[in-house]
Amino acid sequence: MATHPIPQWFEGSEYTHEVAACITKYGPISRITLAHILGLSQGAVSRITSDLIHSGVIVETDPGEPMSTILPKDFTIPPTTERRGRPQTGLKLNRRSKTFVGIKLSGTMASAVIVDAGSGIVTGCHEEAITDTAPDMVVNVILRLVDDCSSEAITAGLPSPCAIGIAIGGHVEHDTTVTFAPFLHWEHDVDLSALIKNATGLPTGIYNDIDSMLVDACWFGPGVGSRSFAALTIGSGVGYSLAMHGKLIDCADKSYGLVGHIPLDPDGPSCESGHRGCSQCLTNDSIADQYSQLLGKPVSFDDFERDVHNNVPQATKLVNRTCFRLGTLIAIISNIAMPEKIMIAGESAFIAQRGLDALRDGIGAYRHKQASPVEFEILDHDWALWAKAAASRVIVDHIG
Repeated sequence: MATHPIPQWFEGSEYTHEVAACITKYGPISRITLAHILGLSQGAVSRITSDLIHSGVIVETDPGEPMSTILPKDFTIPPTTERRGRPQTGLKLNRRSKTFVGIKLSGTMASAVIVDAGSGIVTGCHEEAITDTAPDMVVNVILRLVDDCSSEAITAGLPSPCAIGIAIGGHVEHDTTVTFAPFLHWEHDVDLSALIKNATGLPTGIYNDIDSMLVDACWFGPGVGSRSFAALTIGSGVGYSLAMHGKLIDCADKSYGLVGHIPLDPDGPSCESGHRGCSQCLTNDSIADQYSQLLGKPVSFDDFERDVHNNVPQATKLVNRTCFRLGTLIAIISNIAMPEKIMIAGESAFIAQRGLDALRDGIGAYRHKQASPVEFEILDHDWALWAKAAASRVIVDHIG
């Protein structure tokens, strides 16, 4: 079995890594609550947390610092455990002990941030255009971004980054090798992890971007504690990923954009593959084509976005039509995968914000009237968050 590109932060048993992961997600948290969540004895938790404190992975909370209110869904603390003797001292991740670089690669731009061990962004978002998608040229862009971000972190008194995470749209094997990246026009194996490590000296993990957003949400965001959580993205393409109990549902083929051709509207536009009204109608290029037809002249997606914000009637009409179709896709995902919550993200997620009523109508049209309402959250688009998500994958692998 190949060695993972990201080394583990500390040595220890499986339970040691589970304790560290639990503190990362739910801290500040008491030792007693940890024991109940993980089904361990209080003595075992005390020994493990002592080792983690000695290793600098976690720290105790300051007196009076409140415990987190975020816990696994449906978990309740037994009523007597937190009320005996002196108040419990909380445990939390030693966030400032390490930093990590996160980078999001699109076809034309690379965006980079540095995060602390708790995936909090601690620098500005550094961006550089990708004018040549040849792997060695992309590596040069990444090297400059890593240098810029590292300099900012060090100037701020933070430790130098210890690892790099790269998020990319496409298929990645072993968190090292890109085998397919349509936006970069890569259709052959590129061991991007090795190329970047050779250039920077830092261990580097390469990850699918949508999976990264989902992992970030399940460890550091709105998916923490959920039994099942899904991410759905719209923009240059349509993407989907699902997690159960905070862990990705792994499938070798899912990063090929398989959700992108699900039938949504028999009266919708045809995609390049000849599918009528499939979910490709939610992509930027398709929306630009549809808007051009509405206006009777060729326009770009940027023109559509501008007209949406200016409340141009034709743009509003297409927003509502698109949101109904998006709601249909959300209903299909909810009916089949049954996630507790769906996170809607991507550079075109603003469309969902503008057509919430049509979105809900689309969900309702394909959902049983007695079924539970579909819970969803729409993220404001920010490339810094995609870069942060890449760093989150590294943190998760580093904690083990």
